[in-house]
Amino acid sequence: MSQKRKSGASVPRTTKSKYQPSAPSSTMTYVLGGVALLVVAALVIGGIWWSKRDKGEADQSALAASSTMIVGPENAPLIDIFEDPMCPVCKVFEQQSGAAITAAVKEGKLRVRYHTLNFLNSQSGPGDYSSRAAGALTCVAQERNTDLFLRFHSALFAAQPPEGSGNITSPELARMATEQGATPATAKCITDNEKVAEAEANAEKSSEELSKANNGRVGTPTVLHDGKPVQNLSGNAWLDEILDAKN
Repeated sequence: MSQKRKSGASVPRTTKSKYQPSAPSSTMTYVLGGVALLVVAALVIGGIWWSKRDKGEADQSALAASSTMIVGPENAPLIDIFEDPMCPVCKVFEQQSGAAITAAVKEGKLRVRYHTLNFLNSQSGPGDYSSRAAGALTCVAQERNTDLFLRFHSALFAAQPPEGSGNITSPELARMATEQGATPATAKCITDNEKVAEAEANAEKSSEELSKANNGRVGTPTVLHDGKPVQNLSGNAWLDEILDAKN
């Protein structure tokens, strides 16, 4: 591992992704007043949306392989959640639906594949926060501890830095993970940015599969249910409908 990734140092920027949004993100793009309108902004205006030519059906094996973490029993209803750690609407989505998703997973009623994207790197101070946060989640996922992952995932969005100049260093991310119960080995993995390259590769693959499933569009937050986009993420009615359909 290169010394350039030690102690929260800025990770060298990768080649510019083909999944760049058409215009820089702005908090005001998302915040239209109140949680309900905010979610509408995420879905109608797009939160973060951009287009790509690939269309068709997502490959389920590819979605599984590119996920940051898979939680919940195999026989439960399946959803894929796509988020960027710098996306303000993703933070709102976590605040709105995170507890209900966690409860359903713990009760064995839901299976979730989490996908961490990184196209908002440029909206952080050092220009690499999304990738490093994705790497931190990947380090935590190595422990194969569902409760730990869900706690850290929630804490990460609760501490989300502001767009434009915000940042959380890698040692600070490691400290957050430790506070949620991560091992010293996991903390070192995060501090040393050991999983950033893997997280970036998975973000690229996840974006490609989401584009296929969503008529050539990629955005955050997005939820797929059995490979198809959930159209309305307002409130938790969408989740209740998925869980009720199983019964």
